[in-house]
Amino acid sequence: MITYQLGVDDIADMRFACSPLLETATSLWALTEPSAYVLHLPWIRQTAARADWPDRDLLMALVSPQLHWLPDFLTPRPSSPLPDVHDELAQIRATPPRQAVADIIRAYDGRPLPPVLVDLCASPRRLRDRVCTAIAAYWTLAIEPHWPRMRALLEADMIHRAQLLAREGAAAVLTGLDPSVVWSNGALRMRISSYELDYETDVSGRGLWLVPTLFAKHTIAPLNPNEPPTVAYPARGIGTLWETRPEPAAGALADLLGKTRADLLMALDAPTSTIELARRRGVSPSAISQHLATLHANGLVARARAGRVVLYTRTELADRLIHNRL
Repeated sequence: MITYQLGVDDIADMRFACSPLLETATSLWALTEPSAYVLHLPWIRQTAARADWPDRDLLMALVSPQLHWLPDFLTPRPSSPLPDVHDELAQIRATPPRQAVADIIRAYDGRPLPPVLVDLCASPRRLRDRVCTAIAAYWTLAIEPHWPRMRALLEADMIHRAQLLAREGAAAVLTGLDPSVVWSNGALRMRISSYELDYETDVSGRGLWLVPTLFAKHTIAPLNPNEPPTVAYPARGIGTLWETRPEPAAGALADLLGKTRADLLMALDAPTSTIELARRRGVSPSAISQHLATLHANGLVARARAGRVVLYTRTELADRLIHNRL
């Protein structure tokens, strides 16, 4: 059980972030155990078939067997809500070499290391540098081509949680991260099923960052209690990440708005970007923008900016319209 003790100021300073480095590292889980990540099978098949992985054996060895954990230095807390991957890669390149070794040993929890890690752990600086080079190359090969759609989904989740925070407060946000999360009397408790962690630590002005991720099955936190307090949790809408075929609009709604606008309205049950909507429908972003502008002008969609992206979602009026027309 991991317990974070939060004061009033800590709750007030709670922040959201999305991390391209976190998605890069945790995606290795899906490749080591494809049957447990069926929602990601299109991506898994495409990535696993690549023959040009640099240091593939090393990357796969970073996921500890049975525990399926990762060394903490590969998943540092983001330094901003929307960090650049190159800044995050520079952050892990600055990891003290002996810390990198200690994090790997901690992730294996006393189990024997595979030969590739045994050899490298004898030279901590070489280990850190080689792992960082391999992770950077893997980002370019496996994650960067898909990052726009991944980022749109993660940012949509952050918008949703921020709206929930405004409507229902911090307790609703924290307990909504995962069914195993308990919030009581200023203590946030999480049970990490794959790893027998048991520590309690005060946030004490260090800030609590909440980070949505696409490859975690439950909330995760650093193995080392001295790391900055961070909770990564499963993002909403992962099932839509790889879909390409739009759902048909309801007949009465399509008669009223036109099929394209009705389809868009039905799709906006969670905040979504123009680029993501265009990808799902196989049309240009400019075409989608024209329809969204019409829907926005008539009070059927709302928009909000998250970093560099504008996200759209249905309004309450649109929800009532859909309910009455279905």
